[in-house]
Amino acid sequence: MLSGRILTPDGWIKGSIDFGQRIRHITEDSNADGALTILPGFIDLHVHGAAGVDIMQGGDAGATVARAHAKHGTTAMLGTTMTATDNSIRRALRGLAPVIAGRPAGGARMLGVHLEGPFLSIHRLGAQPADAVAVGSMDLVRDYHALAPIRAMTLATEVADHLALIPQLNELGIRVQIGHSNGTYEDGVAALQAGAAGFTHLYNGMTALNHYQPGIVGAALAHAEYAEIIPDLEHVAPGAIRAALRAIPRLYGVTDATAATGMPDGEYALGSQRVYKCLGCVRLATGSLAGSVLTMDQALRNFVSLGLELADASNRLSLYPADYLGETERGRLAPGAWADIVVLNAELQPVAVFVEGEAIDLATS
Repeated sequence: MLSGRILTPDGWIKGSIDFGQRIRHITEDSNADGALTILPGFIDLHVHGAAGVDIMQGGDAGATVARAHAKHGTTAMLGTTMTATDNSIRRALRGLAPVIAGRPAGGARMLGVHLEGPFLSIHRLGAQPADAVAVGSMDLVRDYHALAPIRAMTLATEVADHLALIPQLNELGIRVQIGHSNGTYEDGVAALQAGAAGFTHLYNGMTALNHYQPGIVGAALAHAEYAEIIPDLEHVAPGAIRAALRAIPRLYGVTDATAATGMPDGEYALGSQRVYKCLGCVRLATGSLAGSVLTMDQALRNFVSLGLELADASNRLSLYPADYLGETERGRLAPGAWADIVVLNAELQPVAVFVEGEAIDLATS
């Protein structure tokens, strides 16, 4: 049982929360000590790596990444792939499959795969390698989906016949996200009308907003219900984050974390690319940003630093990503929901994390 200031679906209460694998009861008690803040565990829908390990390595990389992020309050996540050769993607998916099927002890729940590439625009690749970009087909997607369940897919919807794939991807239960796209505003609107659900790392890897040519960013700001954004204060300037917060009702934060997360400055892998961590950023040798070293607890603190109320910041890291995936038993503290809980001190630093009721050891590296 935990006591403190608890964020419930109906707002803040002071009281206690009793749980096993799932939450049993939440009891209000105005006399409870409110020194600790109890939030739903964070849900990160865009994670490439951590602790020196990259999802694309396959094998037990997914378990290592799930454990590393759990120490920062992430209780559920999507293992995110990179644009790569077909063999490399299949290796990564085979590695993720057992982690998705059975949560590793001490780790976050891997809810499935975010397939970021290879079905992208060669004009908006960012850190994605150009030599492995491909045109999408349902046969290939079904092959990948059979190896490990794909829950979200980044798609440059203006490329080839990608727009026509969106309804078929939805039928497989895949949330289509517009991203790494060189499309126009009209392309973005058409994709949303066809059933696209969101946008991948808003502002990054897409045509920018211009008052004559609104681009994919303009389509997102004008029409999106959901979009992900990287709130590391490096990928997107604070003013642009504030604009998106006003425009997109359920804007949610992701880390886009790489193998360099939690590691010292140096050289690391991001798929087939070599990236370099320095001064809190991850970059290609060219200097271009290449993912991040963000963790979800820092994302919470960053959102609060921008002026968000704590409950709003929490929703953008738990409730909204859960709802986006249709995960009704995660992202909220309510009886019957999974006991995915993060406990914070006055500085919003995690002092305890529970994944499906399991206490995560925060002390070990």
